[in-house]
Amino acid sequence: MFTSTGSSGLYKAPLSKSLLLVPSALSILLALLFQHYQNFFVYNLQAVKNDLQIWRLICGRIICLDLKDTFCSSLLIYNFRIFERRYGSRKFASFLLGSWILSALFDLILVEAIQYSFGITASTLPSGFLGPVFALFVPFYCSIPRVQVTQFLGQFSITNKTLIYILGLQLLTSGTYIWVVATSGLIAGMCYTNSVLKVHQVLCIPRWMAKLFSWTLEPIFSSSEPTNEARIGMGATVDIQRQQRMELLDRQLMLSQFAHMRRQQQQQGRRINWNRFFPHIRQRRNANVRAFRLSEQEVAAPPLEVSEEQVARLMEMGFSRVDALEALRASNNDLNVATNFLLQH
Repeated sequence: MFTSTGSSGLYKAPLSKSLLLVPSALSILLALLFQHYQNFFVYNLQAVKNDLQIWRLICGRIICLDLKDTFCSSLLIYNFRIFERRYGSRKFASFLLGSWILSALFDLILVEAIQYSFGITASTLPSGFLGPVFALFVPFYCSIPRVQVTQFLGQFSITNKTLIYILGLQLLTSGTYIWVVATSGLIAGMCYTNSVLKVHQVLCIPRWMAKLFSWTLEPIFSSSEPTNEARIGMGATVDIQRQQRMELLDRQLMLSQFAHMRRQQQQQGRRINWNRFFPHIRQRRNANVRAFRLSEQEVAAPPLEVSEEQVARLMEMGFSRVDALEALRASNNDLNVATNFLLQH
């Protein structure tokens, strides 16, 4: 659907791969072979409130009991794997943990608000890892740039993000009270993304735990680096083929846009004028120049040190090292800002 790194599959996304395989396999087993155990995974908030079955806040929010929800959430997790590649597995896991805990709290608040305001008792909500999935739509909307793929009827733009939103709407309409879970997930995603009450510092994965899982689980769920050529197997399903073609199309559009930008620069005989994109940096630099002229004793500040890991990620997207360095320095090492401006200009 979209790949900002240019790599297909689950390369450098072991956590996303584990979330695809383990809950999906358990959901299928519960639906086909162990139906008598499904009651243990029902997300029953009435039982949590009245009978203090706190364990349902964990079991009821891990495995989907509806196979349609399993399919849609798995596709969304696969497409959201870009955030694990961009931020690293530990930060991605921290976001999932924080949004998972916060969405459970907001579920309880929303259910109580609905009962108090409208007299409607929503005792059972859809089960599964749905809160963090909806929470991931917040960074997806804010940080993933839109790339137009085509137009419908000459007026409606189809972008690389359109199919993801359609999947989200499909998941949103799959159950009666799933909108409660979706609302809780979106609020949790906004709270964690905007660092409300510094929840990102409280609800995070400790470094020692990240290393433990890296040593034990990452070798199991890690994927090999894909080849440069995107191959579509003859035995693949239509959905997988369409998804792989969309990923390849996104990469080609990104590279063609960058090549067009480079051709324009060569025709004008100059490089990217980053000050045009970052006026506040230009004003700051002009102020520094004036201050330097007033005082001959002032020493020029050393150049900003750029993270080689972020440079490597931008180079994986097809950008040159020179442009990656300039973009990161101009954006103060902000990978999201650097990526957006490299894609859009």
